[in-house]
Amino acid sequence: MHDQTSELSSAHPGTARNYAALLAKVLPSSLLGRLSVVMVAGVMLTQLAGNFIWATQLRAESQAEARTAAQHLAHSASAAVRFVLSLPQNYRPLIIQQFREMGGTRFFININSEPVMLPEFGNQTLAAIAVQQISATIKEDLPAVSQFQVGFAWPDKLIAMDDGTRIADMPESWVRHILLTTPNPAPILVIQARMDAEHWLYLAALMPNPYFLESGNPLTRDRVLLQALSLAAVLLLSILVVRWTTRPLAALSEAAAAFGNGENMPALPETGSREFVNTARAFSAMAERIQRYIEDRERLFVSISHDLRTPIMRLKLRAELLDDDELRAEFHDDLDDLDMMVKGALQCVKDSDIHENPTEIRLDAFIGRLVRGAQLAGHQVLFEASGLSLTAKPLALKRAIGNLLDNALHYGTAAQISVTERDGNIEIEIRDHGPGVPEEALAKLFDPYVRLEHGRYQNSNGMGLGLGIAQSIVHAHGGQLLLANHSDGGLVARLILPADFSGQL
Repeated sequence: MHDQTSELSSAHPGTARNYAALLAKVLPSSLLGRLSVVMVAGVMLTQLAGNFIWATQLRAESQAEARTAAQHLAHSASAAVRFVLSLPQNYRPLIIQQFREMGGTRFFININSEPVMLPEFGNQTLAAIAVQQISATIKEDLPAVSQFQVGFAWPDKLIAMDDGTRIADMPESWVRHILLTTPNPAPILVIQARMDAEHWLYLAALMPNPYFLESGNPLTRDRVLLQALSLAAVLLLSILVVRWTTRPLAALSEAAAAFGNGENMPALPETGSREFVNTARAFSAMAERIQRYIEDRERLFVSISHDLRTPIMRLKLRAELLDDDELRAEFHDDLDDLDMMVKGALQCVKDSDIHENPTEIRLDAFIGRLVRGAQLAGHQVLFEASGLSLTAKPLALKRAIGNLLDNALHYGTAAQISVTERDGNIEIEIRDHGPGVPEEALAKLFDPYVRLEHGRYQNSNGMGLGLGIAQSIVHAHGGQLLLANHSDGGLVARLILPADFSGQL
């Protein structure tokens, strides 16, 4: 028992993940789409549940009304049968003919030699209830009548006489006050009772509600049209309300994307719900604080660049006045290192924040220029044309790929570059044929000034900023930069970039 419980509990997470994955595929990705689907589904489920309850009550009421009406009609039919039976046999045809000519009676009456076969009427629940109630009532009212038949038929196929005469073929004066044959025919109730060995009494009439069969049908044309119009109105209003509610969120998303790309952020309208107004105000205040921080940072680094260059230059001039050549050389080395660190810090800040418009880039020509430059410098670089293009910031992307290519050439004997397309993204792989990187050190390579032992040996002038700059540029394009050791040796840097970068993240 314990094992079964453990198996069931362990199966629930997988089931939940599958359910969540299915919902993610079915539901739209936008908030407007998801709220619209939820609203539409909720309205439709409410309508279906309400219609089901209403249809159930309607059927119950229609069945009760059909039983009551059938019982009253059966009492009238029993009285008509007793009246005809009370007449002398030779007076019956005369009285029946007078009823036909005078009109005003409830039943069309005829005497046949045998019961008329009724045409197929179909499976109608209310008709079956009425027939059952009428049969039971007549049997109770006329215990002396040994045989009788009850059923419904449509007037166009109903035969009323022994000679095959149909109701539809009879003179209109005989049936116009009793039956409905045109333009919208109603079902006719036929009661046939055995009078004696040679005669059957034929009674035809309408139910008190001639169209009682439609009273229990919740799907009549008028009702369906009314329900459809009501549902359409509710759904339209629901979608309009959802759109009105989510429209400010789209403005907030556009403002956030513009601010993230360093563009002028449009002013957020302080309209809509109280929650959105509070969010818009908080976002605007946050954006102002961040913008002030960025501006202060830029001014700080400009000041650092200006203020540090002057004392460094003075120190270099003073170092020239030293008589000790060895000491003077050490001073120069330290000052060169300090100058290089200042330039590297400024370069890190500026290169990761290049302001330019995204344009379409043909990668074969774009990467080809970098490859030819490396080959002219005596490096071995392999690159296969792919024919692919993407939309990106050219200078920034060139800086990122150039940094990765420089690393591959500095720390390996050769480099390979490949470009592929997968799942709507462009993947650029740069592999070197160097010693690779220990697995535990891969995550630290993006940190500023982090350099491994073999890196310092291969490139003593580097500062450990290239990977961090490349990662910042790739992230600004909405992509990823992944590092991994190749199975055959060397390090692989993989850039995953969206094929159509619009500048809004």
